[in-house]
Amino acid sequence: MFILLTVAIAPGLALFSYFYLRNDMKTEPRRTLLHSFVYGAVITFPILFMQYVLTEEGVFAYPFMQHVVFTSFIEEFFKWFILYIAIYHHVEFDDPYDGILYGASISLGFATVENVIYLLSYGLDTAFMRALLPVSSHALFGVVMGYYLGKSKFTDSTKKYLYLALFAPIALHLMYNGILMFRDTWVYLMIPFMLFLWTFALHKVKAAHAHLLEHLYKQHKM
Repeated sequence: MFILLTVAIAPGLALFSYFYLRNDMKTEPRRTLLHSFVYGAVITFPILFMQYVLTEEGVFAYPFMQHVVFTSFIEEFFKWFILYIAIYHHVEFDDPYDGILYGASISLGFATVENVIYLLSYGLDTAFMRALLPVSSHALFGVVMGYYLGKSKFTDSTKKYLYLALFAPIALHLMYNGILMFRDTWVYLMIPFMLFLWTFALHKVKAAHAHLLEHLYKQHKM
């Protein structure tokens, strides 16, 4: 059990460490980051419960609507909603790069609990693929969400970027889940998609870091 839990948790911690260490300032309070991780872990359970109930009740006539549209929307909406309610107005969300860290943290909280549940059900044989795809994709969705939250808070286009913080991750999640529906060829589609997702997310990390330096320069000039 200890080995299984370690394997399930390790990918999330490794990915979060990567994004945290990309921030040269490393000033973000660890306690607040831990809170956002816990928020992401906690919302896993109502989301899974809703998915289970709706599946059992036969609400969805088509698998595409259930596994692609509903799943993508509900998971990203909950993450966005909690970030907006609990973190967005927090005094410690005080620079553009913070959005990247909080977005990655809440997404990895969700992905880690989901990964634990999945490995408990299906065993360690799926651990590598889980780390490579679902865990990393959730982290990257969170990075994109957090980037646009940071843009919303620290630019004049508040509403525009706040909406992008919700709908950009949903669109990416829709593409990811949609690819998984191609049972025989999904691997060939997933490889270029994940390369695109990593490139897109790391571009946002770089842009957020540049925005952070610009933000600090303006503060210094004041």
